[in-house]
Amino acid sequence: MTVVSNDPTWLPWISDFKVFTYFLVVSSAVVVYDWALTFGQEFELVWRQHWSFTTVLYVCVRYIGLSYYVVLLLNILVPIIDNVRHSGHSAPMAAIPIQLLTALLHRSLIIFIISVWMPVVVNAMLGVIMMIRIYAMYGRPKKLLAFLVVVLLASTIFSGVMTVMAHIGVSAEEFIIFGNYVCVTTNEDTHQVDLGYESLIFTAIWEILAFILAVRIVIKHLRELRQSSTGSTIGDCFVVLIQSHTFYFVAFATVACFTLGSLSANITYSSSVGSMLFGGVLKVAQALQMFVLGPRLILSIREYHAELVARSDEGTRMTSIHFQAGGDALTPGEGVLTGGDV
Repeated sequence: MTVVSNDPTWLPWISDFKVFTYFLVVSSAVVVYDWALTFGQEFELVWRQHWSFTTVLYVCVRYIGLSYYVVLLLNILVPIIDNVRHSGHSAPMAAIPIQLLTALLHRSLIIFIISVWMPVVVNAMLGVIMMIRIYAMYGRPKKLLAFLVVVLLASTIFSGVMTVMAHIGVSAEEFIIFGNYVCVTTNEDTHQVDLGYESLIFTAIWEILAFILAVRIVIKHLRELRQSSTGSTIGDCFVVLIQSHTFYFVAFATVACFTLGSLSANITYSSSVGSMLFGGVLKVAQALQMFVLGPRLILSIREYHAELVARSDEGTRMTSIHFQAGGDALTPGEGVLTGGDV
């Protein structure tokens, strides 16, 4: 049933929510701009290279985010108001046919479902990329691989289960407020709503573990290089790996803090400008973490590999890290990089 209302009490909510849509526009613009900025690198380092499992992961992460934010940006600019918390869409209109209302409702629900599950799926893909990098950096020990697989699989399953539980019983209702169409999805069980935010805890455990393991092996290798007479290429490679990982981890930590902060009733169940700003910053940080810094985990090491190959082609003799393209592994060796797909 569609509820039509011209109640003035809705006006502050509509006004405050416009602030949130500005952040959605910024998030979309950042993802699209970063893709345009790095497309030249992507074409040379991804599309023109031999495809591997990490290549597939890169393409999935990059273009899932790009597709979602392009659609989101177009919906906002039409203009349509998209409430990510309640999955609402709003567009000026006087009289709306029932077929159009149904179509808008279905589109709102689809975008809502995608926005709920996208972090779970994308963080799992990025977790696999992290796992491959750490496995390679440690010299491909089977026990470590088994441990990483178990931890990542467990964190992903728990996050998925909690996401399902958090959205059982979610309902949608249509409103026309001062000529604006709004689809609001609600859940009366506040404990279920909190589960949606708490599901990130298990992903955070994995990310913290991965970062600690990466920092540990980098410190170990740098200490070994200081005591040896080998070239600095191995050290440079590990520095590139840890730099991209650090930027990514900082972005994820920001997302985690804001997500857990959303457990506060003053934020989740408030329509004030402050809560809208809080949610907006979370959306921007989430876009940066998953769809800007996530793909750069792959691009950074491939760019380093390409530069190393170019230097070797000029006749520079060096000791480097040998990336096995088939197994995405990394072992000490003489010569130049043969893969760089870590």
